[in-house]
Amino acid sequence: MLYHLSLLKGYWGALNVFQYITFRAGGAALTALAASLLLGPRLIAVLQRHKIGQVQRADGPQSHLSKHGTPTMGGLLVAMTLAASTLLWMRWDNRFTWLLLAVAAVLAAVGFWDDYVKLVLKDPRGTPSRVKFAVQMAAALAAVSYLAIRPPNAQYWTMVNVPYTKSLFLDLGPFYFFLAAFMIVGSSNAVNLTDGLDGLAAGSIIFCALTYAVFAYVSGNIKFASYLRVIHVEGAGEMAVFLAALIGACLGFLWFNSYPAQMFMGDTGSLFLGGIIATISLCVKQELLLPVVGGIFVVETLSVILQMSSYKLRKGKRIFRMAPLHHHFELSGVAEPKVTVRFWIVAIVLMLAALASLKIR
Repeated sequence: MLYHLSLLKGYWGALNVFQYITFRAGGAALTALAASLLLGPRLIAVLQRHKIGQVQRADGPQSHLSKHGTPTMGGLLVAMTLAASTLLWMRWDNRFTWLLLAVAAVLAAVGFWDDYVKLVLKDPRGTPSRVKFAVQMAAALAAVSYLAIRPPNAQYWTMVNVPYTKSLFLDLGPFYFFLAAFMIVGSSNAVNLTDGLDGLAAGSIIFCALTYAVFAYVSGNIKFASYLRVIHVEGAGEMAVFLAALIGACLGFLWFNSYPAQMFMGDTGSLFLGGIIATISLCVKQELLLPVVGGIFVVETLSVILQMSSYKLRKGKRIFRMAPLHHHFELSGVAEPKVTVRFWIVAIVLMLAALASLKIR
């Protein structure tokens, strides 16, 4: 919306700054952050008034029992400030931003309904898993179908670039469609599994968003893309504005979610955050970097898979004290804040490793 002020630069030259992605990205981040800090206390008060609070499992870490009743569904704060800031600072003719907003809306809606059933309707089962999966899959297939019809770069549509190589591409053909859908659904659930400690998921998402903001800006600029040998995607730079708004929204949420948390994200936030990070990786044609950028989420998910497999195949024997992995460290005697910060450090290292792929080619 504010981008159109640049059209009035003939009347006042200073308005020309609104055409620059970097300026609007900074504005989007600050707007989302400010809105989050302003609306956060009000949302917490509403959730407390309606007694929409976390229900802690008795078989979980004993240190978490004190979290019982902490306001949940804080993902609403991230979703609202992200959408508002993006709409304010984006170019409204950019198809990628609208795609990301659509995917976020669908996944946030199914997450919200799951939280609503659990916390408001007091049904501990929540939304049936098959229903959540069906909606996630429908959103993923719709997004991938759109990208198939209007690919980011038609020449490379079914190809994936192997990171840290100059020109090694794998043409997956029809299999690419299924891989892309799996990435969106898998990432959505992976972030959901990681959202178990104060600040862990929100902080990790910030580093993912920072990484892909750089790739979006580079791939959208034909000169940078050519120099760094990444696939050029026309219009991809605008996704940096969306990602900057996401960073601001997560920072604002983290203000209230840092230890000890005043508010939890819930499925309302975690499902859509994972889904849009994966969607962005498809849009900028950096699919195989997703396991690197989101390595924290991958390891957390693998720990759950390994734990369940071991329990079933080895007659009740476990690999970890508890899964996901962050609970294993908690039960090993590491304080929750220390686990979170150490996971953040790993996420930063993974972010730098992913960004290094721009030059290691």
